[in-house]
Amino acid sequence: MKIYLDGNFVEKEDAKVSVYDHGLLYGDGVFEGIRVYDGVVFKLEEHIERLYDSADSIAMKIPASKVEMEEIVIETLKSNNLKDAYIRLVVTRGVGDLGLDPRKCPKATIFCIAENMKPLLGEDGIKVITSSIRRLPVDVLNPAVKSLNYLNSILAKIQANYAGVDEAFLLDSEGYVAEGTGDNVFVIKNGKIKTPPLSSSVLKGITRDTVVDLAKEAGYTIIEEKMTLHDLFVADEIFITGTAAELIHVVEIDGRIINNGKLGPVTKDLSDRFKEIRSKIGKKYIE
Repeated sequence: MKIYLDGNFVEKEDAKVSVYDHGLLYGDGVFEGIRVYDGVVFKLEEHIERLYDSADSIAMKIPASKVEMEEIVIETLKSNNLKDAYIRLVVTRGVGDLGLDPRKCPKATIFCIAENMKPLLGEDGIKVITSSIRRLPVDVLNPAVKSLNYLNSILAKIQANYAGVDEAFLLDSEGYVAEGTGDNVFVIKNGKIKTPPLSSSVLKGITRDTVVDLAKEAGYTIIEEKMTLHDLFVADEIFITGTAAELIHVVEIDGRIINNGKLGPVTKDLSDRFKEIRSKIGKKYIE
């Protein structure tokens, strides 16, 4: 495996960053997860735009243009002969001292990993619990910043592991449904599709937005509104979306069985529509 690291392609075992890098010391950095389908980098421009927005929000200068960053992604894929892959593109604050002052980090570190990876949570449906860990409110850390510090999600994932389930949903500071540890939540009731608004400490997911557009094009009523756990417990169908997870249905939440534990018709329709278009939207690099 060839990994891009600060201007060079190196073997996996040689892809190393300094112990003084503030991405390691403080989680000070940003990243994107990106999918590739049949030689097409899905919504590459949108991912790059979000990466730079995250960097701007934390006052971090990326030492490459957006066009150059796109080329880094493409060349990483070509170097590994990949046409279907998951990409992790990371920019850290860079090497500094043991203090947290970002002014001590003269140049950001960039690395890009690409490898084969199936949907993170499988395709057969997932069991979910509600975590006692709350999603950080927007006035503490805005979820629009896709930062390297995922401890909030990791703590919730640990609870899911202890409970023997696949995923955990987090509530916002007001007790409304926010999102999963790394995915957005959708609920279907009486034919209507609902998803939490961005104000509920929700990441503006690129797969989320794609599914919203597909649902509207298909004629579904889709509503962004605050939801409680009651809305999930009585749902006809629930599914999650994310770059790593793609689109997968929930079969159980907090012991409540959803749709008899089966894939629902609306979820199946949207999943089929997503699979149909995902290799047609983005930057094609293999003819």
